[in-house]
Amino acid sequence: MSGVRDALAAMGLPRGDLHELPDSTKRFPDGAQYRVEIPSTEGPACLAAVLQEAERLDVRVHRVSQGSGVFMLTDAELDEVAALGCSASVEVSLFARPNAGWDASATAVAPAGGGVAAAVRGQEQLVAVLEDARRAAAHGIRSVLLADVGALSAFAALREAGDLPSDMQAKMSVMLPIANPATARVLERLGASTLNVTPDLSLAQIAAIRAAVDCPLDVYVEVPGNLGGFVRLHEIPELVRVAAPVYLKFGVRNAPDLYPSGGHLEASALLLSRERVRRARLGLELLTRSGYKPSSSQLGADGLAIPVAAPVAG
Repeated sequence: MSGVRDALAAMGLPRGDLHELPDSTKRFPDGAQYRVEIPSTEGPACLAAVLQEAERLDVRVHRVSQGSGVFMLTDAELDEVAALGCSASVEVSLFARPNAGWDASATAVAPAGGGVAAAVRGQEQLVAVLEDARRAAAHGIRSVLLADVGALSAFAALREAGDLPSDMQAKMSVMLPIANPATARVLERLGASTLNVTPDLSLAQIAAIRAAVDCPLDVYVEVPGNLGGFVRLHEIPELVRVAAPVYLKFGVRNAPDLYPSGGHLEASALLLSRERVRRARLGLELLTRSGYKPSSSQLGADGLAIPVAAPVAG
C-alpha cells in the first residue's frame, strides 16, 4: 500500500495513524494548548449553575455548549444566556437544529440508519437550521453547533455574504463523524471553526487528525453513555500533548439523555451541569499530578466566541 501512502503524503495528509505520538506545536491564538468545555448546558439556569460551580471548584471553564437547539429557547432565555456568557467571558455555543433524528425519518431510527440521525433532512430543515443560526446571532450568540456538511457549507456562505456576523463560529458536533484526517480537512476548508472528533479514537488516530488540520479539536474525556460511555481522564496529559490546541470536554457517564431539555428535566439538568464541572476538577487535578504542565487560556482569550454584551436585535 506504499503507493496510496505516498499519494496521501503528497496531499499533505499523514501516511498512517501517528503511533509515535508526536508533540503538537500548534496552539490557540493566545499560545495556549488547552481549554475546558462543559457540554449539555441546557439554558440559563444550567449556565448559571456551571458558572457557580466553576467558581467554587476553581475550574476555568472556557466554553459551554448546548444540545437541545436554539429554537428550544425563548427570546428572553437567549438574551439571558448571552448576558451570562458575556459577563463571565465564556463562549456559549448553541445547537442549530433540527436534524433527521428529530422528525419523521424512519431511516434515522432503523438498525442500519443511525448515522442519518444528525443529517439535515430536506431543504426545509436546512432553512430551519440556518434560521436557528441567524436567530442566535441576533440575540448576541457567536457560536453554533452544526452536524451536517451541507449546513456547514451554507452557514459559511451566509457568513461570507454578511448575512451572519463575520465572527460567528461553526463548532462541528460530535454527532457528525470526524474519524480521519481527510474528513477533518474537508470540514476545516468548508469553514468549521472547531472539530469534535469521534470519541473512541485512539491517541495515534487523533494525532493524525491534528497533523492534517490547524483548527482546535474538541475531545470528550468523559463521554455520555449514548456515545459510548468512555472515561478517558487518565489520557488527558497525552491528549493535550498530541492534540493541542484542544478543548477538553467533560461529559458524564450514566446520565440520562436530556435532549430536548425543558422544565420537566430541569432538576436533573442542573445536577448534571454541576457534576460536569466536578468532573473537570477531577481531570485538571489528574493533569497536575502527572507533572506535565501545558498552558491553558485565560477567560475571554482571543478566539473564544463570547456573546456580545447586548442583543443586536429583538
